[in-house]
Amino acid sequence: MDLQYAKQQFERYLDNYDRADDKVRLKIAHTYGVTECSRQIAERMGLSEEDCRLAQLIGLLHDIGRFEQIKRFDSFEPDVMDHAAFGVQILFEEGLLRRFIKKDDWDGIIRAAIAKHSDFKLEGITDERALLHAKIIRDADKLDNCRVKIADAVETIIGATEEQVGGEEISPEVMEQFMKKESILSSTRKTKMDYWLSYLAYFFDINFNETLDIIREKRYVQRIIDRISYTNPKTARQMEEVRKMLALYIGEEL
Repeated sequence: MDLQYAKQQFERYLDNYDRADDKVRLKIAHTYGVTECSRQIAERMGLSEEDCRLAQLIGLLHDIGRFEQIKRFDSFEPDVMDHAAFGVQILFEEGLLRRFIKKDDWDGIIRAAIAKHSDFKLEGITDERALLHAKIIRDADKLDNCRVKIADAVETIIGATEEQVGGEEISPEVMEQFMKKESILSSTRKTKMDYWLSYLAYFFDINFNETLDIIREKRYVQRIIDRISYTNPKTARQMEEVRKMLALYIGEEL
Protein backbone atom coordinates (compact mmCIF):
# COMPACT_ATOMS: atom_id res chain seq x y z
CA MET A 1 0.00 0.00 0.00
CA ASP A 2 2.16 2.85 -1.36
CA LEU A 3 0.58 6.13 -0.25
CA GLN A 4 3.10 8.28 -2.10
CA TYR A 5 2.31 6.45 -5.34
CA ALA A 6 -1.44 6.84 -4.68
CA LYS A 7 -1.01 10.58 -4.17
CA GLN A 8 0.94 10.87 -7.42
CA GLN A 9 -1.90 9.12 -9.24
CA PHE A 10 -4.42 11.39 -7.55
CA GLU A 11 -2.54 14.44 -8.84
CA ARG A 12 -2.68 12.97 -12.35
CA TYR A 13 -6.40 12.36 -11.98
CA LEU A 14 -6.87 16.03 -11.05
CA ASP A 15 -5.45 17.08 -14.43
CA ASN A 16 -8.97 16.37 -15.77
CA TYR A 17 -10.34 19.31 -13.77
CA ASP A 18 -9.90 23.06 -13.49
CA ARG A 19 -7.62 23.61 -10.51
CA ALA A 20 -8.26 27.36 -10.70
CA ASP A 21 -11.95 26.83 -9.90
CA ASP A 22 -12.61 27.77 -6.25
CA LYS A 23 -14.76 24.71 -5.62
CA VAL A 24 -12.18 22.36 -7.15
CA ARG A 25 -9.42 24.04 -5.14
CA LEU A 26 -11.48 23.67 -1.97
CA LYS A 27 -12.05 19.97 -2.60
CA ILE A 28 -8.39 19.29 -3.36
CA ALA A 29 -7.39 20.90 -0.06
CA HIS A 30 -10.20 19.02 1.68
CA THR A 31 -9.04 15.68 0.26
CA TYR A 32 -5.53 16.12 1.60
CA GLY A 33 -6.95 17.49 4.86
CA VAL A 34 -9.14 14.42 5.35
CA THR A 35 -6.18 12.17 4.55
CA GLU A 36 -4.19 13.86 7.31
CA CYS A 37 -7.12 13.79 9.76
CA SER A 38 -7.54 10.07 9.06
CA ARG A 39 -3.90 9.55 9.94
CA GLN A 40 -4.21 11.51 13.17
CA ILE A 41 -7.33 9.66 14.32
CA ALA A 42 -5.94 6.21 13.45
CA GLU A 43 -2.59 6.89 15.14
CA ARG A 44 -4.24 8.33 18.27
CA MET A 45 -6.34 5.17 18.43
CA GLY A 46 -3.17 3.07 18.34
CA LEU A 47 -4.14 1.14 15.20
CA SER A 48 -1.69 -1.02 13.27
CA GLU A 49 0.54 0.54 10.62
CA GLU A 50 -1.52 -1.19 7.94
CA ASP A 51 -4.78 0.24 9.26
CA CYS A 52 -3.22 3.69 9.60
CA ARG A 53 -2.15 3.57 5.94
CA LEU A 54 -5.50 2.16 4.86
CA ALA A 55 -7.33 4.96 6.67
CA GLN A 56 -5.21 7.50 4.77
CA LEU A 57 -5.85 5.82 1.41
CA ILE A 58 -9.60 5.91 2.06
CA GLY A 59 -9.26 9.58 2.99
CA LEU A 60 -7.47 10.27 -0.28
CA LEU A 61 -10.20 8.60 -2.36
CA HIS A 62 -13.35 9.33 -0.35
CA ASP A 63 -14.46 12.41 -2.34
CA ILE A 64 -13.20 11.45 -5.78
CA GLY A 65 -16.76 11.69 -7.11
CA ARG A 66 -16.96 15.36 -6.07
CA PHE A 67 -14.74 16.59 -8.87
CA GLU A 68 -17.06 15.33 -11.58
CA GLN A 69 -20.02 16.77 -9.65
CA ILE A 70 -18.38 20.20 -9.67
CA LYS A 71 -17.47 19.89 -13.35
CA ARG A 72 -21.01 18.91 -14.36
CA PHE A 73 -23.14 20.92 -11.96
CA ASP A 74 -20.90 23.55 -10.25
CA SER A 75 -22.54 22.47 -6.99
CA PHE A 76 -21.97 20.45 -3.82
CA GLU A 77 -25.70 19.87 -3.32
CA PRO A 78 -26.65 16.19 -2.77
CA ASP A 79 -29.76 16.39 -4.95
CA VAL A 80 -27.73 16.98 -8.14
CA MET A 81 -25.44 13.97 -7.65
CA ASP A 82 -24.76 11.29 -5.06
CA HIS A 83 -21.01 11.84 -5.03
CA ALA A 84 -20.30 8.83 -2.78
CA ALA A 85 -22.17 6.44 -5.07
CA PHE A 86 -20.49 7.96 -8.12
CA GLY A 87 -17.10 7.57 -6.44
CA VAL A 88 -17.80 3.88 -5.86
CA GLN A 89 -18.91 3.51 -9.47
CA ILE A 90 -15.76 4.95 -11.01
CA LEU A 91 -13.41 3.30 -8.52
CA PHE A 92 -14.90 -0.19 -8.65
CA GLU A 93 -17.27 -0.65 -11.61
CA GLU A 94 -14.98 1.33 -13.96
CA GLY A 95 -11.78 0.04 -12.35
CA LEU A 96 -10.20 3.39 -11.42
CA LEU A 97 -9.09 2.04 -8.03
CA ARG A 98 -6.31 -0.02 -9.62
CA ARG A 99 -4.60 3.22 -10.63
CA PHE A 100 -4.10 3.99 -6.95
CA ILE A 101 -3.46 0.57 -5.44
CA LYS A 102 -2.56 -2.59 -7.35
CA LYS A 103 -3.58 -5.19 -4.77
CA ASP A 104 -7.24 -5.92 -4.15
CA ASP A 105 -6.83 -7.18 -0.56
CA TRP A 106 -8.67 -4.22 0.97
CA ASP A 107 -11.27 -3.55 -1.75
CA GLY A 108 -14.26 -4.52 0.40
CA ILE A 109 -13.23 -2.20 3.22
CA ILE A 110 -12.45 0.70 0.87
CA ARG A 111 -15.75 0.28 -0.97
CA ALA A 112 -17.88 0.15 2.18
CA ALA A 113 -16.17 3.15 3.77
CA ILE A 114 -16.45 5.38 0.70
CA ALA A 115 -20.02 4.30 -0.08
CA LYS A 116 -21.18 5.17 3.45
CA HIS A 117 -19.02 8.19 4.25
CA SER A 118 -21.72 10.79 3.58
CA ASP A 119 -24.84 8.82 4.58
CA PHE A 120 -27.15 10.58 7.02
CA LYS A 121 -26.63 7.69 9.45
CA LEU A 122 -24.04 4.93 9.33
CA GLU A 123 -25.93 1.70 8.87
CA GLY A 124 -25.64 -1.61 7.04
CA ILE A 125 -21.97 -2.55 7.59
CA THR A 126 -21.55 -5.84 9.45
CA ASP A 127 -17.82 -6.48 8.91
CA GLU A 128 -15.98 -5.16 11.98
CA ARG A 129 -12.92 -3.81 10.17
CA ALA A 130 -14.98 -2.18 7.42
CA LEU A 131 -17.15 -0.54 10.08
CA LEU A 132 -14.04 0.76 11.86
CA HIS A 133 -12.80 2.43 8.67
CA ALA A 134 -16.25 3.76 7.81
CA LYS A 135 -16.32 5.46 11.21
CA ILE A 136 -12.80 6.84 10.78
CA ILE A 137 -13.54 8.41 7.39
CA ARG A 138 -16.79 9.92 8.66
CA ASP A 139 -14.97 11.48 11.61
CA ALA A 140 -12.04 12.64 9.49
CA ASP A 141 -14.41 14.17 6.92
CA LYS A 142 -16.19 16.16 9.62
CA LEU A 143 -12.90 17.13 11.25
CA ASP A 144 -11.49 18.66 8.08
CA ASN A 145 -14.83 20.26 7.31
CA CYS A 146 -14.30 22.22 10.53
CA ARG A 147 -11.12 23.64 9.02
CA VAL A 148 -12.95 24.40 5.77
CA LYS A 149 -15.69 26.34 7.59
CA ILE A 150 -13.05 28.49 9.27
CA ALA A 151 -10.49 28.92 6.49
CA ASP A 152 -12.43 29.15 3.21
CA ALA A 153 -14.67 31.90 1.89
CA VAL A 154 -18.21 31.52 3.20
CA GLU A 155 -19.51 32.40 -0.27
CA THR A 156 -17.62 29.46 -1.80
CA ILE A 157 -18.90 27.08 0.88
CA ILE A 158 -22.51 28.17 1.07
CA GLY A 159 -23.25 30.44 -1.90
CA ALA A 160 -23.87 33.59 0.17
CA THR A 161 -21.77 36.19 1.97
CA GLU A 162 -21.17 36.10 5.73
CA GLU A 163 -23.44 39.14 6.06
CA GLN A 164 -26.27 37.43 4.18
CA VAL A 165 -25.99 34.27 6.25
CA GLY A 166 -25.96 36.12 9.58
CA GLY A 167 -29.01 38.17 8.62
CA GLU A 168 -31.24 35.14 8.05
CA GLU A 169 -33.31 33.06 10.44
CA ILE A 170 -33.08 29.38 11.32
CA SER A 171 -36.12 27.41 10.19
CA PRO A 172 -38.11 26.00 13.15
CA GLU A 173 -37.87 22.43 11.84
CA VAL A 174 -34.11 22.68 11.56
CA MET A 175 -33.73 24.18 15.02
CA GLU A 176 -35.94 21.43 16.42
CA GLN A 177 -33.69 18.74 14.92
CA PHE A 178 -30.63 20.42 16.37
CA MET A 179 -32.12 20.70 19.86
CA LYS A 180 -32.75 16.94 19.75
CA LYS A 181 -28.99 16.52 19.18
CA GLU A 182 -29.54 15.18 15.68
CA SER A 183 -27.86 15.74 12.35
CA ILE A 184 -29.89 17.96 10.01
CA LEU A 185 -31.67 16.35 7.09
CA SER A 186 -30.52 18.15 3.95
CA SER A 187 -34.07 18.19 2.59
CA THR A 188 -35.25 20.35 5.53
CA ARG A 189 -32.70 23.13 5.01
CA LYS A 190 -34.29 26.25 3.56
CA THR A 191 -32.24 29.27 4.65
CA LYS A 192 -28.48 29.77 4.55
CA MET A 193 -28.53 29.80 8.36
CA ASP A 194 -30.09 26.34 8.19
CA TYR A 195 -27.01 25.24 6.25
CA TRP A 196 -24.66 26.89 8.74
CA LEU A 197 -26.38 25.24 11.68
CA SER A 198 -26.28 21.87 9.90
CA TYR A 199 -22.49 22.10 9.83
CA LEU A 200 -22.48 22.47 13.61
CA ALA A 201 -24.85 19.52 13.97
CA TYR A 202 -22.02 17.36 12.57
CA PHE A 203 -20.65 17.23 16.11
CA PHE A 204 -23.56 15.03 17.19
CA ASP A 205 -22.33 12.31 14.81
CA ILE A 206 -18.72 11.89 15.97
CA ASN A 207 -17.66 8.30 16.60
CA PHE A 208 -14.40 8.43 18.56
CA ASN A 209 -13.13 10.20 21.67
CA GLU A 210 -9.88 10.77 19.80
CA THR A 211 -11.76 12.91 17.29
CA LEU A 212 -13.47 14.86 20.08
CA ASP A 213 -10.04 15.47 21.62
CA ILE A 214 -8.90 17.18 18.40
CA ILE A 215 -12.14 19.20 18.19
CA ARG A 216 -11.58 20.47 21.72
CA GLU A 217 -7.88 21.14 21.20
CA LYS A 218 -8.59 23.26 18.12
CA ARG A 219 -11.72 24.86 19.66
CA TYR A 220 -13.58 24.20 16.44
CA VAL A 221 -17.07 24.67 17.91
CA GLN A 222 -16.38 28.20 19.12
CA ARG A 223 -14.42 29.20 16.03
CA ILE A 224 -17.13 28.06 13.62
CA ILE A 225 -19.86 29.82 15.59
CA ASP A 226 -17.77 33.01 15.78
CA ARG A 227 -17.07 33.00 12.02
CA ILE A 228 -20.44 34.66 11.37
CA SER A 229 -21.82 37.93 12.78
CA TYR A 230 -25.48 37.15 13.56
CA THR A 231 -27.20 40.44 12.83
CA ASN A 232 -30.65 38.86 13.05
CA PRO A 233 -31.50 39.21 16.78
CA LYS A 234 -33.48 35.96 16.99
CA THR A 235 -30.69 34.05 15.26
CA ALA A 236 -28.11 35.61 17.59
CA ARG A 237 -30.03 34.37 20.64
CA GLN A 238 -30.43 30.91 19.16
CA MET A 239 -26.73 30.66 18.33
CA GLU A 240 -25.84 31.36 21.95
CA GLU A 241 -28.07 28.42 22.89
CA VAL A 242 -26.24 26.37 20.27
CA ARG A 243 -22.88 27.42 21.71
CA LYS A 244 -23.81 26.32 25.23
CA MET A 245 -25.39 23.05 24.09
CA LEU A 246 -22.41 22.00 21.99
CA ALA A 247 -19.87 22.98 24.62
CA LEU A 248 -21.69 20.80 27.13
CA TYR A 249 -22.08 17.98 24.62
CA ILE A 250 -18.37 17.74 23.73
CA GLY A 251 -17.13 18.58 27.22
CA GLU A 252 -15.58 21.94 26.41
CA GLU A 253 -15.36 24.91 28.74
CA LEU A 254 -16.73 28.20 27.43
